[in-house]
Amino acid sequence: MDLNPVHDIINQYEYKEKYFKSLIPLGLKYAEVWLELICKAVKETDESQIFHNLEAQHRYLTWRAEKDPGRGVLKKLIGDTLAKDMLRSFLFNGVDELGSKTFNDYFPQYCCQEGNLNKKGNIIGKSFENRPWNARGEFIGSFSWIDVDV
Repeated sequence: MDLNPVHDIINQYEYKEKYFKSLIPLGLKYAEVWLELICKAVKETDESQIFHNLEAQHRYLTWRAEKDPGRGVLKKLIGDTLAKDMLRSFLFNGVDELGSKTFNDYFPQYCCQEGNLNKKGNIIGKSFENRPWNARGEFIGSFSWIDVDV
């Protein structure tokens, strides 16, 4: 696997051929489809749906700001305080403005008995006593944040 496909693309023609010849048209097509979807979107006017969408976005941002897979790398590169600030105010901007619920409010299954967040393990949650999925990886938790029966 090539971990740096843009390394020295000026001198290494095969990199350009390998990556850019097929990727650039795909990127352009993605942008076209995205723009088409945005142009066809209907503005939401239902207050309850707008609130629901904002809460769902806040829930997502809260999860990512706490459990982003790149957090450990950032922490090693720039330190814990700057990494946390970058995640909350840049990468997942809005997490502090969209709502007041905390990670523990949305995801109580990740709390220790003392009430603080269990930092052990990865996002798969192997170290958690009450995981929201079974041994086969099937979700067994509740979708209490949405009004859909699964």
